Amino acid sequence: MCIRDSIEIDLAIRDKKHILVEIKSRIRKSDVTELLKIAEVYTKKTNIVPELVIVAPEIDKNAYDFAIKKNIRVYSIAEELSST
Repeated sequence: MCIRDSIEIDLAIRDKKHILVEIKSRIRKSDVTELLKIAEVYTKKTNIVPELVIVAPEIDKNAYDFAIKKNIRVYSIAEELSST
């Protein structure tokens, strides 16, 4: 889904809930921040606050902690979080 030329999200699910999903091979804290900004734009355009989800096989520990603090669901197969 492309909200405007410079903002993209990998998947948007709209039914009873609106869910924005970011899918990447590795998530860093900057990726979480970008998803939060996309959610702000989405909310301004639709007047709906979406649920946020990140799917990645690898996620940095700082990114994971930040995402959880911001109520973003995280799905990862990594057994240990990367400290970089």
